[in-house]
Amino acid sequence: MATEESNAVVSDFISFLNASPTPFHAVEESKKRLRSAGFDQLSEREAWNLEAGKKYFFTRNHSTIVAFAIGKRYVAGNGFYILGAHTDSPCLKLKPVSKVVKGGYLEVGVQTYGGGLWHTWFDRDLTVAGRVIIREDKGGSASYSHRLVRIEEPIMRVPNLAIHLERSVNDGFKANTQTQLLPILATAVKAELNKAVSENDSFESGKQRDGNKSNHKTDTINTKHHLLLLQLLASELGCEPDNICDFELQACDTQPSVVAGAAKEFIFSGRLDNLCMSFCSLKALVDATSSDSSLEEEIGVRMVALFDHEECGSKSAQGAGSPVILNALSRVTNSFSSDSKMLDKAIQNSFLVSADMAHALHPNYMDKHEDNHQPKLHGGLVIKHNANQRYATNAVTSFIFREIASKHNLPIQDFVVRNDMPCGSTIGPILASGLGIRTVDVGAPQLSMHSIREMCATDDVQHSYEHFKAFFQEFSHLDAKLVMRSELTSGFKHTKL
Repeated sequence: MATEESNAVVSDFISFLNASPTPFHAVEESKKRLRSAGFDQLSEREAWNLEAGKKYFFTRNHSTIVAFAIGKRYVAGNGFYILGAHTDSPCLKLKPVSKVVKGGYLEVGVQTYGGGLWHTWFDRDLTVAGRVIIREDKGGSASYSHRLVRIEEPIMRVPNLAIHLERSVNDGFKANTQTQLLPILATAVKAELNKAVSENDSFESGKQRDGNKSNHKTDTINTKHHLLLLQLLASELGCEPDNICDFELQACDTQPSVVAGAAKEFIFSGRLDNLCMSFCSLKALVDATSSDSSLEEEIGVRMVALFDHEECGSKSAQGAGSPVILNALSRVTNSFSSDSKMLDKAIQNSFLVSADMAHALHPNYMDKHEDNHQPKLHGGLVIKHNANQRYATNAVTSFIFREIASKHNLPIQDFVVRNDMPCGSTIGPILASGLGIRTVDVGAPQLSMHSIREMCATDDVQHSYEHFKAFFQEFSHLDAKLVMRSELTSGFKHTKL
């Protein structure tokens, strides 16, 4: 039976999910939570004046966020205890020119992002969300702002083809993502009834528009996207369509995240991979640093890094493959010492938990897991292993993570992919190889990974949160006790794990 505490954590998670349809929204929601917990925002463009015992965060591209709390006993060269996750999920992103007109329909051109289960996007009630660049005219001069937007109601859909027109569809459905995965926004007939859309169509057909409010930028945005879509965005933003300069939008499912199942044991939602680990990491950091005494005896820096672009390889200015973490470690270390050697020492004293969702055993596809490695829902965090370094876990790092679980009576599981199947990867190997930091790859088990609608267990959200919180609270003490006996020709020597 769920406890009052676990119900509160799950309820908070559902709120986080429903507030985070895109990485931009997830970072904005994270910022709100951090500010309310006493974290101060930093800018990478400015100098940092950091103090021991204080809490900080910064963002990059508004889609990656790094938060950290500096122990009161911290000195340069001490370690960073990092939870790393990612804010992005597979989705359909609007193309730079999204206006498509076919067969009397207004369609929205999209590109696939990440490795999604694209057939699950058919017959869903879709909307759009993301960020928009707005031009604001004041006193004869223009300024530009970044605004988040989300249209709540369903405005488009990718309909399936009737079985009568494709009798073999149940023998194996594979959509052409270029020609068959375009959401329908409206019919051209109904769009004609909208005066603004009618004017735009006239402009496209070569007829002259009233040029009083027209300019080159307006004409360009209107030729790239349906004005009907621009009107919906402008209405949500409280501006004129002409003031929209550009945007980064993605299609989103409008069905909210819920606690479900006959026993109310599951969470049904999009974006569990990887907002579940992002939420549990963030909440663990906030709660592990919430009291005045939380950092009193801490000698290290407790840190959470939530990256964008993991689903497409992390190679961006704000991805895990960028210098964002190295920059953060360097700036914190250099704030307390001018000795350049302290950063190398700090990295060797640090530890990274790469947290990304794991594959739970599927009852209808039992043969996809080998007998000895079958992660179960409600079974706790999964430690991921791969001899070919698709995961960065080794015996030392898995032992450390197990010790924390053992001390707090938390369940733990293991996963190794079958030898006859390819293995995915995470930010773990990227950061481990780039920084030289001790790393363990873990994740909560889930089903329907990369579907528009995924599922996990409520217990595993609670287990993950408790495990991550214990990691922050316990690691510096545990790390101080860890030694390894190395056999030398002259005998034995104890060295730090």
